[in-house]
Amino acid sequence: MNKNSILGFTLIAAIMIGYSIWMAPSKEELAAKKRKQDSIAMVMQRYNDSVNRAKATAPKSRSKQKVQETPKKETTQKQQPVSAGREPSNSTQEYGAFSSATHGNKKYYTIETDLAKFSISKKGGFINSVELKKYKTWDQRPLYLFDSTTSRFGISFFSHNKVINTGQLYFSVIGPRSGANHYVVSGKDSLRFVMRVYANNSGGTIDSSRFIDYIYTFTGNQYMLHFNIEMHGMNGIIPDNMNYVELKWYTDLLQEEKTVDPRNGATIYYKFYKDNVDNLSERKDEEKTIKAKLKWVSFKQRFFSSTLIARGFFNDGILKVHKIKKNPPTKHYLKSVSADLTVPFNVMRDKVIPLSFYFGPNDFSTLKSYGMQLNHQIPIGWGFFILAWVNEWIVIPVFNWLGSYGWNYGIVILILTILLKMALFPIAYKTYMSSAKMRVLKPEVDAIGAKFPKKEDSMKKQQAVMALYRKAGANPASGCIPMLLQMPILFAMFEFFPSAIQLRQQSFLWAHDLSSYDSILHLPWNIPFYGDHVSLFTLLMTVSTIMYTYLNNQMMGSQTQSMPGMKNMMYIMPIMFLGIFNNYASGLSYYYFLANIITFLQMYLFKYAVNEEKLLKQIEANKKKPKKKSNFQKRLEAAAQQRSNQKR
Repeated sequence: MNKNSILGFTLIAAIMIGYSIWMAPSKEELAAKKRKQDSIAMVMQRYNDSVNRAKATAPKSRSKQKVQETPKKETTQKQQPVSAGREPSNSTQEYGAFSSATHGNKKYYTIETDLAKFSISKKGGFINSVELKKYKTWDQRPLYLFDSTTSRFGISFFSHNKVINTGQLYFSVIGPRSGANHYVVSGKDSLRFVMRVYANNSGGTIDSSRFIDYIYTFTGNQYMLHFNIEMHGMNGIIPDNMNYVELKWYTDLLQEEKTVDPRNGATIYYKFYKDNVDNLSERKDEEKTIKAKLKWVSFKQRFFSSTLIARGFFNDGILKVHKIKKNPPTKHYLKSVSADLTVPFNVMRDKVIPLSFYFGPNDFSTLKSYGMQLNHQIPIGWGFFILAWVNEWIVIPVFNWLGSYGWNYGIVILILTILLKMALFPIAYKTYMSSAKMRVLKPEVDAIGAKFPKKEDSMKKQQAVMALYRKAGANPASGCIPMLLQMPILFAMFEFFPSAIQLRQQSFLWAHDLSSYDSILHLPWNIPFYGDHVSLFTLLMTVSTIMYTYLNNQMMGSQTQSMPGMKNMMYIMPIMFLGIFNNYASGLSYYYFLANIITFLQMYLFKYAVNEEKLLKQIEANKKKPKKKSNFQKRLEAAAQQRSNQKR
């Protein structure tokens, strides 16, 4: 077996080993499977109180609970989701110490701030709908983040061989205005709203010394609210050896925008306790088990989010996003999201679980003001630090400053484009000067080409051309470098405009919503890769880009002629953009169109300002000047001379 055969077999073996490692289930996938099994088993477990209290040791996490066999019929019954509004069917035997709270009247309480309207149900004691007062949906309906028919929340814990979920219990309002149904808080004032559920004694009567409180603190001018879970007298109800309780939150997100942006769609974002922000897929169903501490979990949509924040941390969590394919629960259904989190809690040590909620818009400045990297839910190029830096410290502050004057956002984008072009003016001028030098040197480059017509002389031709450029003080790459310096701005805008909530439902000219596409013609059929409508700003951007490409090719002269493949690609790209941008935010296409128009004006300004005859004379003068050799070039020549002497 020769060396090549051995190398070939080695590479094949390496590829197979690498493929098997790549396709093997990850630790997170294996943990997710085990966590799911453990969670089901935990709900079905039946303890023997007298034996387990004597033998059990404090469990460290849910994954360490023993899996026990349970009858199939019982398992099926307990895994059924409980829909909001269904009459309780819990028996005294099933809910034990909280059996007296399994029946009650359906009643809702409304808390209204300057920014939102919250509805809290007696059943579950939780916020089951949130309406943002300052916003409407794309078709002008009241904007609900979620509603009472599709939201469930509860804490779960063991109690005497039973799993208690507070989402099935009926709470009561506690406080001086307990008889009111509607509460209002405004400005900097705050409102403390308490929902309480009592436990009962062995005789089935309410024990007023044992209860769970949901304590909400609403502030009139804040989207953030505090939410404390307080437990009183739970000794003997919650086992002493338990060191956590579960938080289960499920909701169906509602479609609020005209179109769904696949790059900035509905999903779950989460932040590790002392690490960065991550998210589940925005394009497909996904379930993920997080075996690490979490700071917050957010049910995030394009422009709004519902975020649960631990003022300490969550131990771990199971996060899931999926779409119901058949028979969606509501007309405006978008996706279903759920979070199953564990919170550190020991009945012998703790009384309070401190949490917070954010229900509001994904406004960069607002989210950033709360800290905790909540603003990292807004995609402004976090994956590439330069894009995020440009957007966070340049584009967003300037955009907000211009918007503070109350101008139409079409005008704001125009002024922003002008300011950015002014900042990039020196780079554009340098690019033009580089192309101008290439144009005036084109006759000499053509002469060199005529001198070396044969294909085998291509190396000599290239060396002669480079020698000409060195003498003339021209550099073909000097035009590319300034273009590369402009790329971060170009891509930063691509990230910024589709995510800017300021453009939502803002009209300009024929565009009714700068955050959505500006359709001027609806097509009777759907064209693959394009859509079923014609967006005028996208069309104008495409035409102007093609015109810019043509003029740029004319100016670049011999550079584009020597690369015909690249020249054709430069014309294909605008056509591709036509399909990509047709369904994007019209504000983005409008910006690119403006940038092209201003670039045209700059090109004509440079054309009249730069006298190419004078430039040619300057180049001829440069040729006559002795060229100073760089230290690197001197070292190369010295090394070559040394090798030549050794050969002699």
